[in-house]
Amino acid sequence: MENIFWLVGKELKSVLGDPVMVILILWSFVAAVMLEASGAGDTVRNAAIAVVDEGRSPLTRQIEAALIPPWFQVPVAMTADQAGAAMDRGEIMFALAFPPDFAADAIAGKSPVAQLLADATAVSQAQLGADYIRNIVQSEARAFLAGSPDGPTPQLRLELRRAFNPNGNPVWFKAMSSLLNQLSLLTIALTGAAMLREREHGTIEHLMVMPLTPVEVALSKVLATMVVVLVAFIGSLLFVVQGVLQVPVAGSAPLLVAGAAVYLWAAAAIGMLLGTLARSMAQFALLVIMVIIPVIMLSGGMGAVESQPDLVQKLTLALPSRHFLAFAKAVAFRGAGISTVWPQLLVMAGLGVAFFAASLALFRRSMSLSG
Repeated sequence: MENIFWLVGKELKSVLGDPVMVILILWSFVAAVMLEASGAGDTVRNAAIAVVDEGRSPLTRQIEAALIPPWFQVPVAMTADQAGAAMDRGEIMFALAFPPDFAADAIAGKSPVAQLLADATAVSQAQLGADYIRNIVQSEARAFLAGSPDGPTPQLRLELRRAFNPNGNPVWFKAMSSLLNQLSLLTIALTGAAMLREREHGTIEHLMVMPLTPVEVALSKVLATMVVVLVAFIGSLLFVVQGVLQVPVAGSAPLLVAGAAVYLWAAAAIGMLLGTLARSMAQFALLVIMVIIPVIMLSGGMGAVESQPDLVQKLTLALPSRHFLAFAKAVAFRGAGISTVWPQLLVMAGLGVAFFAASLALFRRSMSLSG
């Protein structure tokens, strides 16, 4: 334990003494989390829209007035030619055109037709915005014809109730997903880079002639990375996620931090394994790219695990990131306690032991070959 303590101190001095590494850690847990959480998501925001109203009826003016921020910018009145040219220049995303007889046809009980043009170079926003505008046109027309803001009640109505995120704010989920991404990337990269740094600087030979075991050397690198990244995670959770982004944590914050520590153990073991496999920093960088992309994409942060193919779902059971994201969502959003999330904690710890054992076996072999 004394040897591990001093080796951890050496690793901490090495990491914290590197200004570039400190800047990378601060960027990852402050700026990167904020940018990823508040960036473009699955909602329409501040979309530029033009309205071509050839009838100027009360109905069309009512529909135009319903196109409001934060989903849309203030609608700009244009002619058809102006709207087409503005869309060609990329100045507007949507152009909603009403013919002269739109309101008259609606009052007469006919099926009025309005034209919506969308700039589909932004595919997601174009699709979502078209749905928004269609719903707005239908609801405002129904309210206008019925003479009541509520409109006629259909015989069958679907009522949507959101659990745990009543306003449907995507920042809540994306902030936690971003924290997972930064935890994975930094932990794997720092642990593997620490191992390669010893080899490239030739200090691994110094460690080999000292009265140290491979377990002590490996544990020191894993624990040092865990300490640095966990401190950064706690700061980001308190000051960025809860402070700046205003994401509430429904459950126990200490439990969330404890789960992050368990995940860090597993991620650091993966980094140790990659750092032992690689023979140069270039090889390690390629291995990190090959590993970190599946870790992030298949964890459930970019899409539901249930939507993946059956075979892929089974493979993701070996990814600690999948279990950590399920754990974090349960604690942060649903207020789950230890009695609910202990299986995820156990699986993450077990995967960490398996990856560490594999990396330790390779490390022993590499040290014996070097000797």
